[in-house]
Amino acid sequence: MPGLKLVVISGLSGAGKSHALKSFEDVGYFCIDNLPPALLPPFVELCHQQGGEIRNVALGIDVRERVFFTDLVGVLDRVRALGHSVELLFLEAREEVLVRRFSESRRPHPLLPDLPVLEGVRFEKERLAELRRHADRIIDTSDLTVHELRDLLARQFSQDSVPRRLTISIISFGYKFGVPYDIDLLFDVRFLRNPFFVPELKPLTGEDQRVRAFVLADPDAVAFISHLEQLFKFLIPLFERERRSYLNVAIGCTGGRHRSVSVAKRLQESFAAAGYPSTVVHRDLGK
Repeated sequence: MPGLKLVVISGLSGAGKSHALKSFEDVGYFCIDNLPPALLPPFVELCHQQGGEIRNVALGIDVRERVFFTDLVGVLDRVRALGHSVELLFLEAREEVLVRRFSESRRPHPLLPDLPVLEGVRFEKERLAELRRHADRIIDTSDLTVHELRDLLARQFSQDSVPRRLTISIISFGYKFGVPYDIDLLFDVRFLRNPFFVPELKPLTGEDQRVRAFVLADPDAVAFISHLEQLFKFLIPLFERERRSYLNVAIGCTGGRHRSVSVAKRLQESFAAAGYPSTVVHRDLGK
């Protein structure tokens, strides 16, 4: 009998673990939250003995479990040795985003409830650093809505009979606000002519058709997009051959409001025309 597919979901408090677990439930996984790691092998074996009724399992692991660090990685290795597929999914977000989320929910941090939230966030990051290093997949949810996170997970982990295609995430950003760190490929478009210096375009963004037309009419932009399309036409089949399930692409300009936004949207259209679903997040659009 084929082994189970087990996805273990962990990460920073406030990064979206509960929403992620619900997303797995929506695509047909058997989900359980806060199972002690020591009970994982017998639990998996019990699921395996159900005559194929349970094939895909998602397990939420809570940092507050005192036995969390003692043997989780070893337990997962033992489950793999039994012939089951195991993937450790780690969710995180930037410190200021986590602080804002706790503030909006009016809840203290679960690890240090009597101290400022930021101290709890930093303590938890330090405590989870080793687990993060063992993660098979890391998702930064800072710039994702609940719906975008759900769609991202559904595309990657859906159990439809149709083979999954590579899931592509595109992020536009401004270099003046720092480079995103959870990316695979980065492209700098600061060489394109800048709408910032055109008075009637400066207050607009790359989501406005006038700005987009200005950016994409640049002969350098036309050539750049053509080269990008050829590059991805070459790369994507190679990623798929290696069973890569996701690709994070960043497009950067100076402020993250005009050129990078326009190019990111154009790149999304190119991916769609090639049959690859993609999401776009404009990280610095409102700054």
